[in-house]
Amino acid sequence: MKEAGRRLLAAALLGSALACSLPAQARELLAVGAQFERVFEYQDSGDYGGLGVELLRLMAARTGNTVRFRMVPWARAQAMLVQGQADILIGPYKSPERIASMAFSEKPFYQDQIVFYTRQDASFGWDGDYSVLKSRRVVLLNGWAYGADWERVRPGLQVSVANTVENGLKMLVHNHVDVFVSNRRNTDPVIARLGYGRQVKPLPRVVETQNGYFAFPRSPAFDKLRLQFDQELNNLLDSGELKRLGRRYDVTVP
Repeated sequence: MKEAGRRLLAAALLGSALACSLPAQARELLAVGAQFERVFEYQDSGDYGGLGVELLRLMAARTGNTVRFRMVPWARAQAMLVQGQADILIGPYKSPERIASMAFSEKPFYQDQIVFYTRQDASFGWDGDYSVLKSRRVVLLNGWAYGADWERVRPGLQVSVANTVENGLKMLVHNHVDVFVSNRRNTDPVIARLGYGRQVKPLPRVVETQNGYFAFPRSPAFDKLRLQFDQELNNLLDSGELKRLGRRYDVTVP
């Protein structure tokens, strides 16, 4: 009986050791976002591309996971993350409301310049004084964060909301608004695609510089994933790989 007991114990210990040596089961992560030029794009091939997509594929592989992507309107993408229906949100800027409901990556992976766009024939200029906007019709993008200064002055302005950069530009070109507030990375390629180069111009003064992050649900169940991705993003920063990828996609890296 003693010999049989020793054999059972040895078998149990061997099974435990084997189980511990096996890699954790890979998980398919769902990353969501909206069309962000050169960061998260739906391509003609039917696949997704952009800096954010390439980074997530690299980091998922290095952490033993896979990742699939889904593009939805920006407000919907944020709601999916907050409600735990997605694992990762691609590219949000920080804001107090978002910090309260999302867990951001430790470091950003891209940087944007927010500017005012006007019609080419407009006499409107901006020297940093927001009061000149009080007599102007302004269009913003639904669900975007524009920074603390902008949120402070927004209640006193005539503000419309567009769901896409393309719609915001069309509202400007067709004289439904006077000023479109957006970032150059997202907007300049759409101006070229629509043939609006002779009708729309960005004002030279930068309204705000914003960093873009990956975000995760605030649930403690996602802490390990976020910390793993933080480590991998740090590795990509330290090795210079993030900067190299930024140049490839023509995206500014902080």
